[in-house]
Amino acid sequence: MIRHGKTAANERRLYCGATDLPLSSGGIAELAELKRQGIYPKRADLFFTSGLARAEQTLDLLYGRVQRMALPKLAEFNFGAFEMQSHETLKERGDYQAWISDESGALPCPGGESRQAFARRVAEGYGLLLEHMQDGKDLLVVSHGGAIACIMEHLFPGERNFYEWQPMPGRGHALVYASGRLQQHRPI
Repeated sequence: MIRHGKTAANERRLYCGATDLPLSSGGIAELAELKRQGIYPKRADLFFTSGLARAEQTLDLLYGRVQRMALPKLAEFNFGAFEMQSHETLKERGDYQAWISDESGALPCPGGESRQAFARRVAEGYGLLLEHMQDGKDLLVVSHGGAIACIMEHLFPGERNFYEWQPMPGRGHALVYASGRLQQHRPI
């Protein structure tokens, strides 16, 4: 599972989930350097993305125009009214303070998702991904930091928190399955 490269929203530290942004020029350059370093798997049998432009573009840069399947359930968190805004611009809003203070994860962003709904959606997406798993087949997913962190937190409860699982742009986690069972993980 690889997180897409940087976008202008990442560089400006804006909440960006449902907004369909392309990679920034800096993000493209960083991906090219990581690819040159050889950190990515050399091949895969099946390719998946969230379907959003930044994930599609990342896959194209790393592996060319390979056949892929879009799994929209693996898209980033929908921040609703908080999309494309920073913590600085939102910090005085009561609805924002209520959302970031909600430890239960049940409160949605206005016009967006709750953390609980996001986790359910991503779990469903991961389930769809597992339906394609067969022994000896390598699957490669280009998705989003929040979705990847959500999957890792679910698979390895208590090992790290959500934010510690979230990979940097262009990085991710390799999961090793054998006979349909998760055996190990390692960072990419």
